[in-house]
Parts: sequence; C-alpha cells; structure tokens
Amino acid sequence: MISPVLGRTPLPSALHARRRARELDALGTDPDVDILVIGGGATGAGIALDAASRGLRTVLVERRDLAHGTSRWSSKLVHGGLRYLASGQVAIAHESASERHLLMTRIAPHLVRPMAQVTPLYAPGHMSRGAYVGMGYGLGDGLRRIVGTPDAVLHAPGPIGRDETLRLAPALRADSLRGGMRGWDGQLIDDARLVVAIARTAAGYGASILTQVEALEADGDGALLRDALTGSELRVRARAVLNATGVWAGEFDPAVVLRPSRGTHLIVDAARLGDSDVSLTVAVPGSSNRFVFTVPAPHGRAYIGLTDTPADGPLPEVPTATDAEIDMLLATINTVMASPLTRDDLLGTFAGLRPLLAGRAEGETSDLSRRHAIIESSTGLLSVVGGKLTTYRRMAQDAVDVAAARRFAPDDMPGSRTRALPLVGAWPRPRLGEIAAAPRLVRRYGAEAPFAAALPDGPRGARGVTAQELEWGIAVEGALTIDDVLDRRTRLGLVARDRQASWDAAAAAFERAGIAPQ
Repeated sequence: MISPVLGRTPLPSALHARRRARELDALGTDPDVDILVIGGGATGAGIALDAASRGLRTVLVERRDLAHGTSRWSSKLVHGGLRYLASGQVAIAHESASERHLLMTRIAPHLVRPMAQVTPLYAPGHMSRGAYVGMGYGLGDGLRRIVGTPDAVLHAPGPIGRDETLRLAPALRADSLRGGMRGWDGQLIDDARLVVAIARTAAGYGASILTQVEALEADGDGALLRDALTGSELRVRARAVLNATGVWAGEFDPAVVLRPSRGTHLIVDAARLGDSDVSLTVAVPGSSNRFVFTVPAPHGRAYIGLTDTPADGPLPEVPTATDAEIDMLLATINTVMASPLTRDDLLGTFAGLRPLLAGRAEGETSDLSRRHAIIESSTGLLSVVGGKLTTYRRMAQDAVDVAAARRFAPDDMPGSRTRALPLVGAWPRPRLGEIAAAPRLVRRYGAEAPFAAALPDGPRGARGVTAQELEWGIAVEGALTIDDVLDRRTRLGLVARDRQASWDAAAAAFERAGIAPQ
C-alpha cells in the first residue's frame, strides 16, 4: 500500500508476515548486504531509512517488535530543546528545534501536532514565576524562529489571563490563581506509530525490516542471526554493521558505557483533567528547572510525567514505575489540582530507559548530556548511543555518514536524503481536512486513512478502536503477534482492562488478514 503524493515510496511499503518470510529467504540465498542494522527503535529504523534511501542494500533485524523498547515509552513530545538551553547545551537545543521543524512541516505533519503548554501562576510569587517561565519560553521561541518554523505551525508564547487558563485546563484549582504562561511544542500522536512509519518508509526504499530476528553475535563485518519463529540461523556479511539497541548496546560492545535513566509516566482518564487538550506544566516543588506535565493521549486517556531517575542494576525488558516515582508525580501535579488525584485514579503506568552516555556527573541523570555518539568497537562494529526520539533522523544520518567514512570507498556513498523525505501517510497539515476519512483515523494514518477505513468490518477493540485499525496493523504495519497489535500498533495494551477487552478482536483481525498470530 502506497499513500499518495507526499508519502509515496518507490517500492511497496507494507510490512506483513509473508513479506518477512520472503525477505528472509532472499537473505539466505544472498547474505551479502551493505548495511546491517541491529535494533528496531526510532534510531535503528531511521538508520535503515537513511541507508536504503541512499541506494544501499539494507537489512534491519529486531529480536522482538518495532518500537518494543525505549521508543514506545517516551513522553510523546517532539521537543524543541528548551530544556537543553537551560543547561547550556546550545548545540543540542538547536538540533532539537531543527529536527522538530522537519517533523512538523515535512517528514510527518500527520503524526506531530502543535500542543499548547500551560504553566499556571499562583499567588504569592506569580509575578516572578511568570517572568522566569516567560523568559524560558521566549528563548525556545527564538530557536523556533532561527530554524524557520512558521507562526502558523507553532505560535509565539505569552501570558494568558485567569479565565483563559481555567478554560484551557479546567481541572486547576481556582483559588489564588492569577493567570498562566502559554508556550508551544510538538506532540506525537503515538511514538510507536512514528517508528512503524519510519520502518515502513525504509521498506518502501528497499530495506528488509525483519522483526523476531535476533543477532546472536555481531562484529564490524556481519552477524549471526536467528529467526525466533523457526529457530533457523543465518550468517550475514555486511560492509558496515550498526548497533542501534539503545540501553542494550553493551551486549554487543562491552566498551560502550551508558548510564540509563528511567522516565516514568502515569495514565489517567482524560476526564480527571477536564478533558483538556493542552499540556499542563507544573514545577516540581523546590526546583527551578524540573517540571511535571500532562499530555493528552489517544483513547480518552492522559499521561502524567515524567521522572529522570538513575536506572542502576540489571536492565529489565520492560521497565516499571516505582512507588516513589508514582508518589512524586502525584504530589507534584496535585499542587495545582482542584480535585487531587489518588492511586485509585491510575489506569496504569509506564516507564522507559534513556540510553544516556556516562559522563562526569555524579548526581542526577538529568545532569547528563542528551548528545549522541557513534562509537567504533575493536571489531569495527559501530554503536549509536545517546540522543533522544526527536533527533532520531540526525542520529541516523550521522551514523550512516560514519559508516561511509570508515567502511566504504569515498565514491561509494551518496549523501543523506532524509531531510526531504516524508514518511508514509504524510500530508500537509493545512490540507489534512481534505482526506476522506474520519478525523481520528486521519490523525493516526494521514493520507493512508481512506485505505485503512476500506478494510472489511469486524469486531472492535476497546475504546472504539475499529476492526479496520486492528487488521491494518497486521496486513500493513508488520504486527506478528496479538501483543504487537495491542501494545504497539494501537496502544490499547497500556491499560490492562483495555487489553483484555480487545484480545478476541485482535485475534479475529489476524483471521481476516489470513495470517496466523505467532
């Protein structure tokens, strides 16, 4: 399935079980490739797209599913870099603002929307707090202007009155409220959906995207792979191997030293926040530059985050929130709530591990740089570490450029094209209303929404997720298991009762697609 105009790729971009089997067979017949990518998060998928769009034979292997790790546990923000300005990381702040601009205007305008950030101001101290927050928003807006993001995409920040603050964030307590400051940033509709779109676009440029395929060992010249579905093994030779496994990068190169940080979020019913469509931003008591914020989420939910806590010890496959983190998030958001939230309001929690480069900071992981690096092992394996979701494209470009410099002849590698490549489904934001499909489908699939809506009807999932959405995840987006559909193609799995209510509908979608779930 190829979306029209902006999201068009030269080859079919649909991922499904039959394509996976066909491409594994082809790799067995001809195991020599240009680029082998290990890891199916945003960075790995971005590397596959960058390499394939340069005309290189590219294979990506992921031992579980696309966006199985850190990339699905983000704050769902495409961040413009304000936080990094505050800590003096000007280059990273500029890079973040530049990549946000590309995502919102060219690469994925259907998946990233402008979102207002509202900081309520309470007396006493509202004047000084407003000046401090306003200065920060002003600096961030300066970055927006420098990189060229127009006012029509992200508005200029400014103060708002008490009534407007309560209108935008109805759950706020009104006593002593004097107004608020409003800034703007980008919000991802769904971080896992972005990763799938990147991977599908890479497939549309010829990359083989192979989930449920594990790299048992790897060096700079290739890897031993195992198909988790059949147990068969295959050795692949590559001109360059890029390790994009995030916090697990040390499994392939023990010399890579990371200091993972856990970011935790709470999930509540959106009604508890007044069904607000903005991000409510609240300072952590006793801190001048740490904030807890809310984010509107699909399916009538809202997220509250986020922590920045060192994640010491063995790395879990799926991180979990601690009691202390839950208590901190609730205590902070409740400083401004008219009706305080309790644990009884929690529908679920989620946590992700950031692959931060170890530095000299001895205190909080929030002090560590968000810069990325490409580290070459003694065997020639290239590990891509650090960074963040917003800058996945730049990380991927840099990684392929390093591979070109170290593993290819100077004339073998064209330059990166991804600054100008829209992802599948991309469509200009001002024209999204032209797409003949329900608005909720347009927000998820962009120009491909009419194709998804045209699939046969069947049992629905929870929260109104249609049979067509469930089947689309299988027939077009590469889901191989019911968990893939619920946890990463629809995000119903974030709330246990939604997962349970949707299991049979997801199984029925596999049957309609003519594919047996693994």
